[in-house]
Amino acid sequence: MDRRIKYIMGMDTETCNGLVVDGDKLDLSQSLVYDIGWAVTDKKGNIYKTRSFLIYEVFVAMKDVMASAYYAEKIPMYWEQVKSGQRKLVRFQTMYNMFWNDIKEYGVSAIFAHNARFDWKALTNTIRWVYKSKKRYFFPYKMEIWDTLKMARQTIGKQKSYRRFCERNGYMTNHKVPQVRLTAEILYRYISGINDFDESHTGLEDVLIETRIMAHCFRQHKPMKYRLFAS
Repeated sequence: MDRRIKYIMGMDTETCNGLVVDGDKLDLSQSLVYDIGWAVTDKKGNIYKTRSFLIYEVFVAMKDVMASAYYAEKIPMYWEQVKSGQRKLVRFQTMYNMFWNDIKEYGVSAIFAHNARFDWKALTNTIRWVYKSKKRYFFPYKMEIWDTLKMARQTIGKQKSYRRFCERNGYMTNHKVPQVRLTAEILYRYISGINDFDESHTGLEDVLIETRIMAHCFRQHKPMKYRLFAS
């Protein structure tokens, strides 16, 4: 580990809905994390360590709830990856210990995600559910949380070339005055030039493309307000 590097951490979660209300309506505010991945990186996008975990308390112990996951069709794929060693199935506490160890080892100064408020909320829900509110906050106190969606909106989203790209490919919103869409998948298609790229919607794999987006935004050398809050 090079002490001269300012290490940050990219994070992404996949969730199922932890609460059903009004018969069969799913309450997205109660999402629980079953897949989490992170990467220790820097502002240039260099990767120093990656982690990928499935959370036992949700993925295995809540089979009925997992059936409500938006990407429930991926469950067989996950099991194959666990068997092959590509992904680890662990208790929440094991994952949480690794998370803290990596932050301490690298002196991580900030954590980023695309639409970071969603991941923050989902992890807050999950830790409170697992520990019956004896632990209430997932992220370290006063850790800066960055949002790459906010970064992209202030940099890539303002570029005329990106607007032309979105117009040409049908990546505009349905508003009265259409706006460019800024999903991680579309942003990565633009950055990479791979216009048939499909986002994996699995924790670690999505972190890796979000890291590319983060680094691309910083390379624009434009003023940005990307800090979501300090947790």
